Amino acid sequence: MIKRILTRGVEEIIVKSHLEGLLRSGKKLRVKLGIDPTAPDLHLGHTVPLIKLGQFQKAGHKIVLIIGDFTATIGDPSGRTEARKPLSEKQVKSNMKKYISFAGKIINIKKTEIRYNSEWLKGGGVKLFLELAKGASVQQILKREDFKKRLALGNDVSVLESLYPLFQGYDSVAVKADVEIGGRDQKLNLLMGRRVQRFFGMPEQDIMTFPLIEGTDGVRKMSKSYGNYVALDEKPNEMFGKIMSIPDSLIKIYFEALTDVDAPKSLNSYKSKLLLAETIVGMYHSKGTAKKAREEFIKVFSKKELPKELPLLKIKNKKPDIMELLVKAGVPSKNEARRLIMQGGVKINGETKNNPNEKTAFRGGEVLRIGKHRFFKIVI
Repeated sequence: MIKRILTRGVEEIIVKSHLEGLLRSGKKLRVKLGIDPTAPDLHLGHTVPLIKLGQFQKAGHKIVLIIGDFTATIGDPSGRTEARKPLSEKQVKSNMKKYISFAGKIINIKKTEIRYNSEWLKGGGVKLFLELAKGASVQQILKREDFKKRLALGNDVSVLESLYPLFQGYDSVAVKADVEIGGRDQKLNLLMGRRVQRFFGMPEQDIMTFPLIEGTDGVRKMSKSYGNYVALDEKPNEMFGKIMSIPDSLIKIYFEALTDVDAPKSLNSYKSKLLLAETIVGMYHSKGTAKKAREEFIKVFSKKELPKELPLLKIKNKKPDIMELLVKAGVPSKNEARRLIMQGGVKINGETKNNPNEKTAFRGGEVLRIGKHRFFKIVI
């Protein structure tokens, strides 16, 4: 279990020898993951640190899930070329409920310490603010790549944004974290946690980072804006099909980062993907549902049959623009719709559509196919 914690899906550990020593000592560690619920849409990429948190929990350590209900109203500047739009407390609470619901499918929520950083930040006042401001230098904060890029482009960096890493760092002080985990894009924030703990006279937490998972295209990081994501609230058959569409190069990575199942060594890529898809669908739905999704996939894609149940796509215009039709079906943007059409990924009643500007006349009952695994029945 110690080896699994230290190596599976991990990119970097600071300081690895120290953390390994703590794990072997038998000490019960406090392992922190901070989440800013800035969006309601969660996908598989968001689950990577939760999988690791679950491994720590199974090994007997105390996992601490910090919901950044205060910091979410500021917005994490990591990797941003512009400031985030501020969120209302109502938006944050709504997103938070959804996140905890999905987190409960990976970790044991009842045994998890869930904290909200508004507990110590919202009422901290000017005194806490001034104390935190002593914890880092202006030079350190402006060394951040995201800030340097924005300043080079002539974009503003607000004082509030520059303080975000300090607020996140103070979370580690408040919960007395021994370890903090996060994606590689969080490294500077996690390191700031060590610095803030040192400033307040506490032992510095070890930190563990993970690579950002590539999406179903195998090229860019998983993101809704790229259309290469697998949403956690995706219907079982659609989730199964999307995972089956990933390039072979991602099979081992997905097993390691998104599941607790080892990638098979002897199976061919098709059978390995079937196991991967069934495992992941089973995590977010049920094992029985995952088995049915597997059977449906084999029926549709191996035997060339249509799915038993087609989701309905209701339209008012009988002769719509094909790109608008795809956006209505859930394709993120017209640019993505155009790319799918140009690549031959769109069919209506089995006929490939290659012209993005085409207007197709519908009577109702036609079958729209997007990519390999998305089907709709047109209803006027």
